[in-house]
This record gives sequence, C-alpha cells and structure tokens, in this order.
Amino acid sequence: MMADSRVHPSAVDAPPSSTTAATSPKHSDENPTPPDPQLSKPVPPPATYVVQFPREQILRYPPPENARKFQNLTRRKNRRSCCRRCCCYTLCLLLLLIIAAAVSSGVLYLVFRFKSPKYTVTNLAINGMNVTSASPISPRFDVTIRAENPNGKVGIYYLKDGTVSVFYNDVKLSDGFLPAFYQPKNNVTAMQAAVMGSDVVLGRNVRAQLRMAQSQRRLPFMVRVTAPVKIKVGSAKTWEITVKVKCDVVVDELNQGARIISNDCDYSVRLW
Repeated sequence: MMADSRVHPSAVDAPPSSTTAATSPKHSDENPTPPDPQLSKPVPPPATYVVQFPREQILRYPPPENARKFQNLTRRKNRRSCCRRCCCYTLCLLLLLIIAAAVSSGVLYLVFRFKSPKYTVTNLAINGMNVTSASPISPRFDVTIRAENPNGKVGIYYLKDGTVSVFYNDVKLSDGFLPAFYQPKNNVTAMQAAVMGSDVVLGRNVRAQLRMAQSQRRLPFMVRVTAPVKIKVGSAKTWEITVKVKCDVVVDELNQGARIISNDCDYSVRLW
C-alpha cells in the first residue's frame, strides 16, 4: 500500500484570520491604526472683526433709528440761532435809535437852543350835556388850544391824524381831530377842534357827581391831545415825533358860555 504523500500546511504557515488580528493585543501594539487627520485638527474659534469709521462720517450720518431725533435737534438749533440773531439785530437797532435820538436832542439844544412848545386850553364850549335825564347823551365840545412856538430857529409841522379827547373822571365823553398846519418860528397859533360824542351812557354815580359840581359851579374836565409833529431845522426835517398834552380844565357851566376857571397843562414827547 502506498503511503499518503499529501502535505498538509502547518498551523504556522497559515495566514492569521481577520478575527485573530483584530482581537490579538500583540498585533494592536505593533501596528496601531493611524488617527483621522480631519478629526485630529483643532477647530478655530469664531472670527471677530472690528470696523472703524471716520469721525466725520459718524457725525454726519447717524444711525437710521436716530435719524429723526438728529433732524429734530438740528431744526431746534437752527431756530434758536435765528431767534438769537433776530433779537441781537432788534437790540442793536433800538440802541442805534436811542443814540440817534440823544444826539439829535443834544444838537437841538446846544446848537439851536431848542425850547419846548407851550399849550393852553383857552376855550371849552359845551353842548348836549343833560345830566338830569338817565338817557344816553351826545355831547359836543368846541375846544380851542393855544400853541406857542418860542424858538427863533425852529419850525414845527403838525401832521394829520392828531386827536383831541375830553374826559370826565376817566369817562370819555367825546373825541375828534386836530387840523394839520405848519407853525413857523416865534409863532402863536390857536388850534380849534370840534369834539363829538355819541350815545354816551353815564352811570348813576357820575350823574350825581356832575349835578353836585354844577351846583358848585366847578366842573372839572380833562382834555387830552395827541399830535404827530416834525421839527424843521433850516431846510431839514426830523422824523415823526409824537407830542402828548394833558390839560386839567375847570369850567363854571355846562353850556356854550362856559368860562374857564383854572387850566393846568403838561406834555410829554415820544421820539419814536
């Protein structure tokens, strides 16, 4: 019988199985598995950026949410600056007017020796003053005012719209207008004005006072005159000046033949 000549591979020459290689500790130490490069790379932190703007651009272009506030503040500043400029201009103009008035007054006084005009009420004829009835009255006063210009080098222009009013205890009884005329130097002129009142209602106390004064033959009235004038110096004229005259006049009767018992006048001048 023939011997079996087949050769069987030994256990040493056999290749290791996949199960043995995976579970053998010696094989793991000798051939370690390399790490994944994508997993081993460190992850950088999130980037931070700093954006810088010029200061001029920040001031000129505010954020959108503050644009309306910025516009409101800008408008307020512009309005305040305009108001301040207007106030400054007005104050400067007033100061210049005051200086010009002072200089003009000084020139008139020092150079031309200007003297103030004098005014006197010389006649006060009364009509329609019925104080015994309670019905409204329509009085008429014919007022004559003596205006004296004592200056030797200055003339006075009395312009239109001059007014005359008559009062009794602050109750206006009638009013009217002065005539416009020119008064030359060293001149005396009598200005006449018809002063009318319409439907004037007098209170009980005022009527009682008038009846008492009539019985005593001392009836006090106040005559107020407002006259716009211009002063002529040589060939030049000043600007418009307002002269205000107040005369306290006492008469003895309430009729056309009333006689003036006392007369006291004073005046004031407004340069503008």
